[in-house]
Amino acid sequence: MSEISINLDGKIIAAAGSQIRDFVKNPNVIAARVGGQLVDLNTPVVGGETVETVTADSADGLNILRHSTAHLMAEAVMSLFPEARPTIGPATAEGFYYDFDVPQAFSPEDLAAIEQKMEEIAGQDKPFERREIARTAAIEMFNAKGEPYKVEILDGIDAVDVSLYEQGGFVDLCRGPHVPSTGKLKAFKLLSVAGAYWRGDEKNKMLQRIYGTAFGDKKQLKSYLNMLEEAKKRDHRKLGRELELFMQSEEAGPGLILFQPKGGILRYLVEEFDRKVHLKRGYDIVYGPNMLRDKAWYISGHMDNYKENMYFTVIDEQSYAIKPMNCVSHLLMYRSKVRSYRDLPLRFFELGTVTRHEKSGVVHGLLRARQFTQDDAHIFCRPDQLQDEIIGVIDMIHDVMQVFGFEYHMEVSTKPEKAVGSDDVWEKATKALMEALDRKGLPYEINEGDGAFYGPKIDVKIKDAIGREWQCATIQCDFNLPERFDISYIGADGEKHRPVMLHRVILGSVERFLGVLIEHYAGAFPVWLAPVQAVVMNITDDQADYAKSVADKLKAEGLRVETDLRNEKVGFKIREHQLMKVPYMLVAGDREMQDSTVNVRERGGDQRTMTVDEFIELVKSAEPKL
Repeated sequence: MSEISINLDGKIIAAAGSQIRDFVKNPNVIAARVGGQLVDLNTPVVGGETVETVTADSADGLNILRHSTAHLMAEAVMSLFPEARPTIGPATAEGFYYDFDVPQAFSPEDLAAIEQKMEEIAGQDKPFERREIARTAAIEMFNAKGEPYKVEILDGIDAVDVSLYEQGGFVDLCRGPHVPSTGKLKAFKLLSVAGAYWRGDEKNKMLQRIYGTAFGDKKQLKSYLNMLEEAKKRDHRKLGRELELFMQSEEAGPGLILFQPKGGILRYLVEEFDRKVHLKRGYDIVYGPNMLRDKAWYISGHMDNYKENMYFTVIDEQSYAIKPMNCVSHLLMYRSKVRSYRDLPLRFFELGTVTRHEKSGVVHGLLRARQFTQDDAHIFCRPDQLQDEIIGVIDMIHDVMQVFGFEYHMEVSTKPEKAVGSDDVWEKATKALMEALDRKGLPYEINEGDGAFYGPKIDVKIKDAIGREWQCATIQCDFNLPERFDISYIGADGEKHRPVMLHRVILGSVERFLGVLIEHYAGAFPVWLAPVQAVVMNITDDQADYAKSVADKLKAEGLRVETDLRNEKVGFKIREHQLMKVPYMLVAGDREMQDSTVNVRERGGDQRTMTVDEFIELVKSAEPKL
């Protein structure tokens, strides 16, 4: 065979019937990219190609590493539990999972045995081998192996040939690519097991899902596991119970939140801050009903694109939908009168409660609820105002996230598979969002196919105190719903024109944002957000009346204060309120009573003596500046 040449990471290499792996010297390289497509290292080289190597520490490399570890885990499971039927095992943002149909649930001891078997197989350095066969032959093979889930997947594939991967004796249906061999998988950990319905459908059989994670080296794995331990301490459901913020009840139903008094105060403080921010920036506060006739939802497109997430009821033989979004009410308000170009932009803001049919398996405390309140606003503007309005929302997000101490980055989510409107309209809306980000000089990533069904969006990912990312704020650019509801304004030329509509939230779901805040602060809220800002306590009964008078003065100034006048040692009382994350403990003894002062003990342990007026000023100075 004659020599050919490839460009490998900028270097021209002569090759003759070789594979990419033959020219890779870096041991951290686990795959390659040819013509933009990820491939295995054992892919044959072809003349004239540019080949880019992929290392384990890159985003693509980590994804490949984790998917390969899912296959390694499946081999270990099938070795230890031959009766298991494998289904699917993808990589995820945090690691990987694999679902199995097994006679009984996996135990913690089973997970330990599976992980040990994985270590053994990894040490054998078995190659991942790819081969392509006819789809019909693959169906015949998996039928013979007694793997009906693979057969079902194959029945849904419209292709003549499919690819398989094999390591050791384990064969899986997979597009790949994978690491060259199991020896590349050196840092993994199985984390948990849970039930999961096949294909996510509650009508299907419950499977066992094993979750794990994997990294390029053990140092990264250790760091991640330490973060998980810290996350357990910060779990908002645990802290919500301990700090008496919120609860859930089996009688109420899954995904429905009951805010207790302290949680109610926390929610009020966040919502009141949010209202003030919006009023300062020219928003009008509106309220829409919690349900609307289904006719409105047909017009909006929700009945065709979102019906499975909605709840319905019948009143006077008329079908109503409980609102999953606030936008339809705001469109009806806009349409209630003739609008002039001079009236725009209009910014309708509503802390609106919405209800969505989330599957019981995915509801998760405050972070994923069936009923929640959004700080929802819809901006109706002229096309020439669109850029400034998008930038105004971006600036607003920045200002709010700074108050809470969040870093963030942006993603632009594009047209999904289920969508309304023409490609031209979607392209125009997507371009408007990107141009606004470019004008602000903000970097962003593209999230293909994850836009709303009526328009593309900017998703804002905030980073909490331990480095986890959460999606809260979003800006959606919509040319479609104004068209569907036939809203207009009278232009300077006296003719009707179509406004553009921006859907946007800053906090997003208030419940979700509160859950993130609880975990971000580990329940130790800054003083302006703390449900109880201070507890006034006496040392002996002699100071009880003075302690009460101090508390009364603080309450009169609007501070959130409790008293603790129990006949207990002051150290015991301080420790108890520290566990409840109260920012300040004010101790009144004989000296303080004589000098009209308080001994101020901070949550972190520091203490100092000051007058009551000085303490009031201290707390008020912590209020965020709008």
